Amino acid sequence: MADPITMDIPHQHSRAEIRARLEQGVQKATTMLPGSSVTEHRWDGDTLHFTIVAMGQRVSSRVEALDDKVHAVIDLPPLLRLFADKIRAKLAKEGPKLLA
Repeated sequence: MADPITMDIPHQHSRAEIRARLEQGVQKATTMLPGSSVTEHRWDGDTLHFTIVAMGQRVSSRVEALDDKVHAVIDLPPLLRLFADKIRAKLAKEGPKLLA
């Protein structure tokens, strides 16, 4: 299995505020993969686990709300790894907007 996409996105909010923003924005994660949908999401402490289905593939993702940043991990299945660079770029551009 290839390495997942990982990214740290800095913020200046409380963990509670970041959790609220992530909860409201979880559906926006589908903008990274056109034609996708969030099929499940759940919280485990300060970590949001969610699954996106795109092109018949399941993408397991998690974001951990930390004091000064959000740590995002996206596990791409083999077919979608072809788009890893584009997904990483989109996350780098749109992620900070979600937390602002």
